[in-house]
Formats: sequence, C-alpha cells, structure tokens
Amino acid sequence: ADAPPRFVPEGWRMETKLEVDFNADGKADIAMVIRNDDERWLLVALAEGKGLKRIGLGELDPYPLGDADLQAKKGVLLVTDLTGGTTAIQSTYRYRYEGATGRMQLIGDDASLYSRTNSHGGIEVSTNRLTGVRITQTSEPDEAKGEYRFSKEQRSTVPKDKLYLETAPKPEDTVGIGDREE
Repeated sequence: ADAPPRFVPEGWRMETKLEVDFNADGKADIAMVIRNDDERWLLVALAEGKGLKRIGLGELDPYPLGDADLQAKKGVLLVTDLTGGTTAIQSTYRYRYEGATGRMQLIGDDASLYSRTNSHGGIEVSTNRLTGVRITQTSEPDEAKGEYRFSKEQRSTVPKDKLYLETAPKPEDTVGIGDREE
C-alpha cells in the first residue's frame, strides 16, 4: 500500500494514527487504530520504498470508552486504551520493533480493573515481558474512610516467551475476568 488509508477496509474508519520511525531508518512508519461498528484493530506498518509494509496487526476491544492513545518514546510504541462500562479496564501496552523477525514485540503491559463509580475493589497488574517480572496489587473500598485500601504489591514471574502484537494477551485476561472454561 502506498498510504495509510489503503490499510483501512471499505466501511471502516481510522480512529487514531501516529507517525514515528520504529526501525531507525529515518523514514516515518505508522501505527493506527482502525475500526468499524463491531471490530477494532491496532495496525503497525513500516515505510518501505514508496509505500508501507504491515508488520503487526492486533485485535482490540471493539467497544472502548474513548479513542486509543498512541505515543512513541525512544522507538517504543505505547498503546493506552480504556474499555468497559462502570467497571473499566485501563491498559497500556509497550511494543518495540524487532528487526530479526520484522515484527512488533510486546515488551511490557499494564492493566488496571477498577470501578468508575467506586462500588467495588480493583486490581492492577504490571508485567515486564523481557524479564518475566509481574507486579500485582489489589484494592478494596473502605466505606468508613471514603477511600481505597491497597494491598501490598505481590511479585511473581511469567514465562519470558516472546509475544508480539498478534499474540499479546487481552487486558481482561491479565486482570482475571476474561473468557474462562467452566
């Protein structure tokens, strides 16, 4: 494709877009969120010749509470999203271009489940996918004080398997409310 709109199928729209140089070749690459009424995807493409080459495509929750926020810091793509309803999940995913595979590798993710009406507790999970270190903290409302009580941070480890944009875990699975088999 020779321009970002060519990646947007008919009947879809671009929610947000970021131009940044992910592979340090001096050319503007793109990250964008595209959507229709029932689907939403994060797409990353590198500038190649006169066009773009897709290097990552990952599914997002189709019903966000606002547009995703895309930023880049030192070549790392940060994707922040807010989904849910009165119980919401705020997530931030960090991806870095991996030249050996030509893909966007997940290097870290944070997911926070909380009540937007302060009616129940929550959980925050931060995972460094390069070291395998995960930090989890829960919270419960203290109605007498009108604030939240936070648990002590719990450290654990997760496998250091390489994950990519296409294989990144869903935030609802990270916080423990994803699809479960009975």
